[in-house]
Amino acid sequence: METKEMRAVYCDTLIELAQSDERIMVVEADLMRATGTMKFKEAYPERAVDVGVAEANLVGVSSGLSAGGKIPFAATFGCFASRRAFDQFFLSANYAKLNVKLVGTDPGISAAFNGGTHMPFEDIGLMRMIPGLTIVEPSDPVSLKALTKAAAQIEGCVYMRLHRKAVAALYEEGESFTLGKGKVLADGSDVTIIALGAILVPEALKARQLLTQQGYEAAVIDMHTVKPLDEELILSYARKTGCIVTAENHQTAGGLGSAVANFLSQTHPTPMAMVGIHDEFGQVGTQAWLAQHYRLTAEEISRKALALIKGRKE
Repeated sequence: METKEMRAVYCDTLIELAQSDERIMVVEADLMRATGTMKFKEAYPERAVDVGVAEANLVGVSSGLSAGGKIPFAATFGCFASRRAFDQFFLSANYAKLNVKLVGTDPGISAAFNGGTHMPFEDIGLMRMIPGLTIVEPSDPVSLKALTKAAAQIEGCVYMRLHRKAVAALYEEGESFTLGKGKVLADGSDVTIIALGAILVPEALKARQLLTQQGYEAAVIDMHTVKPLDEELILSYARKTGCIVTAENHQTAGGLGSAVANFLSQTHPTPMAMVGIHDEFGQVGTQAWLAQHYRLTAEEISRKALALIKGRKE
């Protein structure tokens, strides 16, 4: 499948949206080149605002623009979008019931050489605590384009985790996506792998291949929307396969794994395992090295899946 740079797809999608909707705006905190939105500024200079290195102001300005009827897409590194500007996003945007689309770039280990200070493993956990907020993480260029459009169309705040680098497409061009509804990438009856994002969804598919080689069939779900969670889909596969592995580029505490476990523990208790960051800080390294260090790999997903399958059979 074709490989595309995610930030380029993000910018191109905003330009496409802006062509038919004059409310679409881009707001940045001195990171237009990093986010890839310079092309938007060139096309619509009057609808691109750079507030400088001031992330709280980024959200404040975006909230003001929203109150004035605009649809601002405000972007900065995920560590700043969540940790630094959390209070402003909570109160000025969400509590005020506005329409701000906040984009946190370089989630988790994709921050790579920017290191632990810039490596958000906790942003989903923080954002899940905000009432009514929609939380999205696309897994490929096709889902990014569709989910960016969907975010623009709904009324209300959205937090999107954006992997900036180039990744291969997992979906055919034109595939449809609905916020709050996961996508089943592969069916199976022995275990369900629920994955999130551009790093772990491909690893989940590789893990499925490893399990198939050992005689087991794994279902793989791209749970691109963490909130609202697709509870109906999760419940149906918990009943079908009897065990679930979650996989995410985030702390297991507060992230996708916690969300799935919180739901199932109250509705259909199911044996689970979680692949993700386990109570650690980030550090400097290549994305490939960091994935191995934190065990965000197909091998770890398949290992935990096998343990669940064998435990259930015993």
